[in-house]
Amino acid sequence: MGEMAMDGGGGYAGPVPPLLESGGLVVGPGGKKEGGRAAIALPKLSTSESLAIQRAKKYAMEQSIKIVLMKQTLAHQQAQAKSLQRQQAIVLMCRIYVGSINFEVREDTLKTTFGPFGPIKSISMSWDPLTQKHKGFAFIDYETPEAAQLALEQMNGTFISGRNIKVGRPSNMPQAQTIIEEIQRDALNYNRVYVGGIHKDLSTDDIKSVFEAFGQIKTCELSPTLVEGRHKGYGFIEYENLQSCQDAISSMNQFDLGGQYLRVGRSITPPDIKNTGGQSLTNSTIPTASAVAAAAVTAKIQALDAVATNLGLDSQDIKMEQEKEDNIAKEKKTKEQEEKKEKREKERERERDERSNERSREISQTHSHHSRSRDPSPRREERLEPAPPPPPASPPPSDRISPPPPGPSVPGDKVVATQVAMEQAQQLELQKKLMSGSESTTLSQQENMQIKGQSARHLVMQKLMGARGGLRESKVLCLKNMVGSEEVDEQLQEEIEEECSKYGDVENVIIYQERQSEEEDAEILVKIFVEFGHPSHAKKGRDSLNGRFFGGRTVVATVYDQVLYEEQDFSH
Repeated sequence: MGEMAMDGGGGYAGPVPPLLESGGLVVGPGGKKEGGRAAIALPKLSTSESLAIQRAKKYAMEQSIKIVLMKQTLAHQQAQAKSLQRQQAIVLMCRIYVGSINFEVREDTLKTTFGPFGPIKSISMSWDPLTQKHKGFAFIDYETPEAAQLALEQMNGTFISGRNIKVGRPSNMPQAQTIIEEIQRDALNYNRVYVGGIHKDLSTDDIKSVFEAFGQIKTCELSPTLVEGRHKGYGFIEYENLQSCQDAISSMNQFDLGGQYLRVGRSITPPDIKNTGGQSLTNSTIPTASAVAAAAVTAKIQALDAVATNLGLDSQDIKMEQEKEDNIAKEKKTKEQEEKKEKREKERERERDERSNERSREISQTHSHHSRSRDPSPRREERLEPAPPPPPASPPPSDRISPPPPGPSVPGDKVVATQVAMEQAQQLELQKKLMSGSESTTLSQQENMQIKGQSARHLVMQKLMGARGGLRESKVLCLKNMVGSEEVDEQLQEEIEEECSKYGDVENVIIYQERQSEEEDAEILVKIFVEFGHPSHAKKGRDSLNGRFFGGRTVVATVYDQVLYEEQDFSH
């Protein structure tokens, strides 16, 4: 670039000349829109760089999951602590203090006096061991905070047994005042009415018919007992609006219904809070697997949101694009596997055809030679010559169609029996020769022989392979004692293929489960056959994997016979 004049203050004196571009330009996601020019493709990463990026992504995801898991655990603990505090506050809201009690008053008197407001869980009176009298005060615990609140409002200063009693809250109430006020604020969001002193014979429909005159009722519930169809004498009614709630309280409080006075007041707790009597909450610890899975999902969503924010896009679009790329990659991989499998099938079919043609030529040659040298006697040759055709004759009459009477057996029957016995003896002799391996036999004899037993079949296959020019070098690796039958799943084949690809090109992986007997609880051995692209790859895999420890097992790796593998014989 040319020189640019500068003024005394350090600024440019004249207009900036156009800048020249030198070298390649890499346009980022934002520059592509602003620059208005095509983006230059980024250079392709090397294998080491790709692995480094994968490790970095994995590490970043692990750290994100760890942080999210810590936040979720802390939030869960805080929620549990808050729930416990609210439950303790509910217990305090259900308790009232009763003082200035006459010494003649007993628990049953207090229960009768304070019972109409709601079910009483317990009454605690302090007794003096010297005078054998109570100390003049007691604590009453109700099932609901509303019953305690109504008793506090309506019973303070009441005259009982010659004294005006005092009703108030326990002295430790201010410790939970903040949480109590929070619960009461939540209750204001609902137009709920507490109704106590309900006769045991009245039903939900009876109470609803009485209170629906003040407005539309959303819910009407009576607290049930353990006995079906019975209630505890109190319930809650929720109205659609606040005015209906206030009208019901002012009109129905201390109303005589069925011979009992109703106690009606505004609910001071939301519907989702119940009094558990101060018992510890049920352990609601999230299982580790569930917590980790939730943290992983949260971290993934946060990562998508972060990328979307940086690019100015919608996270849903990025997710759809990523799913589209994953589907394309899966389809490509599936197509490659199908093409590779089809190619292997064609190669195997071609090899089978070649072996079949070669075997047919050898058998035809052997048959022709054997037929010429089987019986050189002139009398045998004369018998084999075809007889001249008989002269045409008229059909015999119908009375001669009946079969001739049985006569004495001809000598030909003895010849046939002798030939059958000789063939059986030859079959037995051939089997003995094959088992001993002391003498070679022709292909014709081997094909005519009756094969019985797995060992005899294996020997015949070895003989046939020797007749076709010797054993071929195998490119199949057999892995035993690598996994148990209960560990076989859909991912095992991919894991084996990925592990064995370190030693060469893997063309096919077959997992074969062999039951050792016919019993139901018989042991099942798992054999894994890995077909490589070259025999040297199979040897390399055998040398590396044989004797290795895998999941607490010692792997046995051997090179498997190629012909047995191609014949789908995995029993050796």
